[in-house]
Amino acid sequence: MGEVSTRDESRDRRSAAQIEADITRTRAQLAATLDELAVAVHPSTIVGQAKAQAKASVDRTVGQAYVAVNRGVEQVRAQFVDEKGQPRKERIIPVVAVAGAVVVGLVLLRRKK
Repeated sequence: MGEVSTRDESRDRRSAAQIEADITRTRAQLAATLDELAVAVHPSTIVGQAKAQAKASVDRTVGQAYVAVNRGVEQVRAQFVDEKGQPRKERIIPVVAVAGAVVVGLVLLRRKK
């Protein structure tokens, strides 16, 4: 008998029109939420998200590969060019000589066949 009510007494004083407006607003919110869920689980949305993730992964991998190749090229370049940008002949000449010998060897092997 002396229990305390946990209900919001201001809501108890709402008119029928206010209650109907609340119901209408709640229905609209529910409909919007259901529409959002329908779009989120639609196969075309899922496919689009998968494509976007795959593209991002490929872009990231290509970017990493580009950086790695660039770093490798710079390391090789550093072997044949000094800090001033001048060619290091003491390193270039032996490489050119070996490459030339390989080409001559391949040509001679092809002629024998």
